[in-house]
Amino acid sequence: MKFRKFLYSEKTAPYVFALPFILSFCIFWIYPLISAIVMSFQDIGAISSEWVGFHNYAKLLKDNVFHTAMLNSFEYMLFSCMLLIPFPMLFAVLMDSNLVKAKGVWKAMLYVPALTSVVISGTLFRLMFSEYKTGQMNVIMTMLGLSTVKWLKIKWTSEIALLLLCCWRWTGVNMLYFLSGLKSIDKELYESADMDGASFGQKFRFITLPLLKPTTIYVLTISIYAGLSMFLESYMLWAGNSSPNNIGLTIVGYLYKRGIEKNDMGYACAVGVVLMVIGLIINFIQLALNGSLKKEEE
Repeated sequence: MKFRKFLYSEKTAPYVFALPFILSFCIFWIYPLISAIVMSFQDIGAISSEWVGFHNYAKLLKDNVFHTAMLNSFEYMLFSCMLLIPFPMLFAVLMDSNLVKAKGVWKAMLYVPALTSVVISGTLFRLMFSEYKTGQMNVIMTMLGLSTVKWLKIKWTSEIALLLLCCWRWTGVNMLYFLSGLKSIDKELYESADMDGASFGQKFRFITLPLLKPTTIYVLTISIYAGLSMFLESYMLWAGNSSPNNIGLTIVGYLYKRGIEKNDMGYACAVGVVLMVIGLIINFIQLALNGSLKKEEE
């Protein structure tokens, strides 16, 4: 009885309910993070490990493949953010207006790709951008009287394929984020603007954009993380982790190659730690520039 009274007391009940999350957070996030940091300073073999200090990090500075993977990830992150912020926001504004009919149908159509497996999506896009004449994109090129293109063997065309896959999968998700942000904006503000004769562009600039700032910061933050951590889309698009001249290799793909394919876990952990630090720095900078880190004035 005493234990039950203690368990259901107002002081201990919150901690009891939070305990499963705390345990899972410590076991599946904190412990692996600490282990990865420790392993990044080791040379890990099949049956033993040796402490090598900053040797793995020194190798990264001279590793041209890592530099290529990092550049690819930065480019993907930058272009995906440039596409997955304004267009979903525009679609959300249209969905929230009276210009679009059958809104539920359009929302479902845009969200369904996010429910599709990345394996299936990557395979479909690989077939679409096949270098053979039977590939859908080359069929279109032939219909236009143009020559076929080896889409996944050229740097800029492969980036187009990867970004199209990204936009196809995540536009609907980001649109729903912005829609939820639009629902929190008081409609009386738009009515007052209409009475003052404000145009659609003025209402969007002076009402929608400022009040959507928290949602925009959130979408930007998760988009930066998703861009830097992208792996499976690239892996499926090239049917493996070896694209021509590493044009599709990402940081996470390189981590997988060194840690799983080459069994060099110490070096792979160093790649992972560098990726984590870069992601934190980029997000910290953008949050600081957006004013999210400033203390609220009392």
